[in-house]
Amino acid sequence: MVSQRKYVLDLLKETEMSGCRPAETLLDPNIKLKNKEGDPIDKGQYQRLVGKLIYLLHTRPDIAFAVSLVSQFMYSPKKEHQKVVYRILRYLKSSPGKRWLFKKSDKRSIEACTDEDSAGSCTDRRSTSGYCTFIWENLVTWRSKKQSVVARSIAEA
Repeated sequence: MVSQRKYVLDLLKETEMSGCRPAETLLDPNIKLKNKEGDPIDKGQYQRLVGKLIYLLHTRPDIAFAVSLVSQFMYSPKKEHQKVVYRILRYLKSSPGKRWLFKKSDKRSIEACTDEDSAGSCTDRRSTSGYCTFIWENLVTWRSKKQSVVARSIAEA
């Protein structure tokens, strides 16, 4: 079992969110982050906080998509991006001790899953694709990546 409970609690304390109301879900499903709109915020503080969330990904793959989403705005963060980061922290508050458990299994297999969102980015219309790999029913690798070109069809993506 691998856990970063203390790291999460220290992060909540550092950001003065120890007393916040926990969030049941990681992201608002209707949110579409954009580059140009909104009030600018302290870039250095935003980058440090997102960097700490990236470090947390080693044991919390459940926040991977949301962290990759907010990390796309590291060079010009706005208030709306910061709200999403705080939503991630509120979600972490609801389950600070969530663990990554490797379980024993009699099923000796390797499985992989993949998916993509056709032109899902509002800012540049590029697709994001991802995969995850399971060995003996345990998640061992995962990755998501924004495609380098704009696909004009699902077949191209």
